Amino acid sequence: MLKEKLLDDLKNSMKEKNIVRKNVIQMVRAAILQVEKDKQITLDDNQIIDIIAKESKKRKDSLVDYEKSGREDLINEIKEEINILAEYLPKQLSVEEVEKIVKDVIAEVGATSMKDMGKVMKTAKEKIGASSDGRTINEEVKKFLS
Repeated sequence: MLKEKLLDDLKNSMKEKNIVRKNVIQMVRAAILQVEKDKQITLDDNQIIDIIAKESKKRKDSLVDYEKSGREDLINEIKEEINILAEYLPKQLSVEEVEKIVKDVIAEVGATSMKDMGKVMKTAKEKIGASSDGRTINEEVKKFLS
C-alpha cells in the first residue's frame, strides 16, 4: 500500500536528516489527508498516484518560471522534488508509446477531426493514467487530429 510506503519513507528521511525528501513526503501525505477529510473517503493507491502526479505537475510548471528568473538554488531544489515524486509514480511512457495508444484510441472512438478531441483525450487519459502527463497526450492527439 502506498500510504504505508510513504510513512516508512518519511521515517527514514527523518532518520537520515534528508530535509527535502522529508518535506516532499509530508506535503504528499498532507494532500492525501486533505482529500480524505474533504470527501470523507479513504483513497486507494490509484487515487494517491493521481495526487502525486498533480504535485509533480505543479513543480514542473513552476520550474519554467524559476528557469526564466535564473534562480539556480530553487531550480535544483524543484528538480530534486520532481525526482522524489517520480519514485512513487508508475514508469513514464515514451512519446512513441503514447503515440501508439493515442492512435488506437482515435480508431476506437472513430475520431476524425479536432471536434472529437475531448472524447479522444478522455479515453486516452483513462488508458494511460499517470504514466504520462496530459500535455504529452494533448500534443499527440493534436498531431493526429489536425
